[in-house]
Amino acid sequence: MSRYSIGIDLGTTHCVLSYMDLQSQDKNVEVLSIPQLTAPGVIEEKKQLPSFMYIAHEAELNESDIALPWDAKPDSITGTLARNLGQKTPIRLVASAKSWLCHSAIDRHADFLPAGSPDEVNKVSPLEATFEYLQHLKNAWEQQFPDAAMTEQLVTITIPASFDPAARELTAEAANFVGFEHLTLLEEPQAAVYNWLRACGDTWRDKVSVGDIILVVDIGGGTTDLSLIAVSEEAGNLSLNRIAVGDHILLGGDNMDLALAYKVKAKLAAQGKELQAWQIQGITHACRDAKEQLLLDNNIQAVPIVVPSRGSKLLGATLSTELPRDEVHESLIEGFFPAVDIDDHPKASRRSALTQKGLPYAQDAAITRHLAAFLSRQVDAANDILGSSSTAPPPSNFIKPTAILLNGGVLKAPILEQRLLNTINQWLTSAGATQARLLTETDLDLAVATGASYYGWAKQEGGMSIRGGLASSYYVGIESSMPAIPGMEPPLEALCIAPFGMEEGSKTGPINAEFGLVVGEPVHFRFFGSNTRRHDEAGAQLEHWQEDELEELPEIQATLPAEGRQAGSIIPVKLSASVTEVGTLKLEAIACDNTEAEPQRWQIELNVRN
Repeated sequence: MSRYSIGIDLGTTHCVLSYMDLQSQDKNVEVLSIPQLTAPGVIEEKKQLPSFMYIAHEAELNESDIALPWDAKPDSITGTLARNLGQKTPIRLVASAKSWLCHSAIDRHADFLPAGSPDEVNKVSPLEATFEYLQHLKNAWEQQFPDAAMTEQLVTITIPASFDPAARELTAEAANFVGFEHLTLLEEPQAAVYNWLRACGDTWRDKVSVGDIILVVDIGGGTTDLSLIAVSEEAGNLSLNRIAVGDHILLGGDNMDLALAYKVKAKLAAQGKELQAWQIQGITHACRDAKEQLLLDNNIQAVPIVVPSRGSKLLGATLSTELPRDEVHESLIEGFFPAVDIDDHPKASRRSALTQKGLPYAQDAAITRHLAAFLSRQVDAANDILGSSSTAPPPSNFIKPTAILLNGGVLKAPILEQRLLNTINQWLTSAGATQARLLTETDLDLAVATGASYYGWAKQEGGMSIRGGLASSYYVGIESSMPAIPGMEPPLEALCIAPFGMEEGSKTGPINAEFGLVVGEPVHFRFFGSNTRRHDEAGAQLEHWQEDELEELPEIQATLPAEGRQAGSIIPVKLSASVTEVGTLKLEAIACDNTEAEPQRWQIELNVRN
């Protein structure tokens, strides 16, 4: 039986591990101090493990320089030392593995990180990097708790609410490699809410009431994650329901660091000093430290920035400049948090036909525009829970939050927090609504991890839970039967296989309609998701849909076994879908022409494996 509930915030820039003793009566949540290298041969304990991995040259460090308490010869360097070494040699630094893990256009099992590094640098996959971070956390835990193997504890790993089934499955796969046997995946905004519930204790019911809509804004290092939680009543008790999540927006603190790095580049270019791409990567990490100092400490007016160099022959001398406070404020506030109207949504720029292999970053850097689009798109999200309302005037056609919960390291800066709150409340005031109140009692760096461990405790002990289920409806493409017409593909319909809100561990169907399944030869499946069509039930068949209603997911190519049938046969089947305990989606085709007691079945998982 598990002794502890462990929560892991597997962040883009930092990882945090918290835990609760399930046998204790005090319900305290502790954060594990994680031993890690901070300099060659120097080990310190920190509350956060930076999510960086460094691929050192074989002659770069001695074995004693990288030895850890649990491993004298580790295969990789993770944490603070990895980040610090990467500032000097960015071509050897693996960063943003979490963002790569959810990039559907690449093979996330392939070894290509650090992205863009030369051939002589050994490569790892996003999956392997994720495994390394989890393995470091596991080793740190078992060093402190040698009698409580982490594989035997209740482990909750947090993920962005907008992760698709493939990214969820990959996260679970990395956790399975580490050996976690009792694993749950929890959406990060929900974890932040659980932390708020824990911090408030029994008084949380005095801070919200029936009809409240809580907007959770989570801006971390690599992503902006948006969710809506509605407060309803059930059997006389308050109930929390996750009613909407935003798109997966690759926009966060990393973008801000890069914006500052290019400001430094422009400043040096004006002095006739051009930087190479690898140097821009290097000063990006220095700009991160400068940003945090200037946004959090009003006594600092400027921070020096030293440009990495491979020798005096390249630039003649070491280059340095500085980032003043006013330049940082102007770049970050007006660039990422402009005061916009509610109908001012992200702008898409014209794209080049060919691009380098990279992450699908948001084209518009204005977080406030993405937030305006989210609230406008989810205008009806609370109707099923709270009932519809027609009081909002037409120019303000957006869902109106009554409370705001902030999370993520970016919003630790008071000036950014205030700009965000002012912008949201200006929208509400213009629409004739009451301004939203800020829910406090939370630590923006640790809230997700502590909320995750509290969730594990609540799940075990029957505490308060947030109703959620699938954050999107999912569909499979059905090719219409029609005669061949030159130059025209058969029309495609979308069959709903898993409706919005479908709970983990549940199953649909079989759907009444019969379809033809091709076996014994290569085929492809097309899947779609929608976070706005929340009323389609399993079996609903769509002939038409608006362009922004369904988003196509990566197609899955497979050769389903013929199992005694002729290759290329079309088998009449009925379809059923299930959601696993970790939120991954499986489609099952059940043969209709079997005479046996147990019909033939074929399973297709929404993951990235061929």
